[in-house]
Amino acid sequence: MKVSILTVVFNGAATIRKCIESIVNQDYPDIEYIVVDGGSRDGTQDIVKSFEGKVSKFVSEKDAGIYDAMNKGIQLASGDIIGILNADDFYAYSTVVSEVVKLMRSGNYDACYGDLEYVDFTNGSVVKRKWKSGLYRKGSFLNGWMPPHPTFFVRRELYERLGKFRLDLGSAADYELMLRFVHKAEINIGYLPKVLVKMRSGGISNSSFRNRILANRNDLKAWKTNDLTPRFYTLWLKPVRKIFQFIKF
Repeated sequence: MKVSILTVVFNGAATIRKCIESIVNQDYPDIEYIVVDGGSRDGTQDIVKSFEGKVSKFVSEKDAGIYDAMNKGIQLASGDIIGILNADDFYAYSTVVSEVVKLMRSGNYDACYGDLEYVDFTNGSVVKRKWKSGLYRKGSFLNGWMPPHPTFFVRRELYERLGKFRLDLGSAADYELMLRFVHKAEINIGYLPKVLVKMRSGGISNSSFRNRILANRNDLKAWKTNDLTPRFYTLWLKPVRKIFQFIKF
């Protein structure tokens, strides 16, 4: 079973080396690694090229944002399973991909996800908070639940059948895609109760109250574009649930 891993980046020279190393050091033997760069001018391209022979496909050109770049990567992917790891993130250990494949095979899952740790931007060994996803149950999205997108692995045929990322939803594009796949299409999804990804802290959607309001509007749009109706508390429970990520596990 071939796995395609996508990394999208723009001016990510400060972090992309760690990201790439966490992928090329995976013990799974059949990985196609694709990097889509938005035309970086900070040395990112030189770092990617230094991994010649380990990066399967490298594209560098102007794009319409992170989700447009992800769509380009998905279009290039030839693997049975697709995972997306951004340039600021890295896999927690070298057996992540092999464990994901084992889980998806054992349960014949369409997709799977795991847990995620937010780490200090400069010191990736310092954990700031932990996103413990928990087992998905039908209707979980109505209670503000969503899995961490960097841990979300999907069979490629789902993107072909259900579509890619919408570019009109801002930072909620990954939320909308998972809502569409998991809640609306009711795909068969598995949970790997381990920290799969470490993400450097500093998310855009939660960086200010204004951005949180904008994120809520896009979240609501995600439901409406799918002809779905959230509960009156759904979109406010989504950020409230993040409070529990600061509890030490």
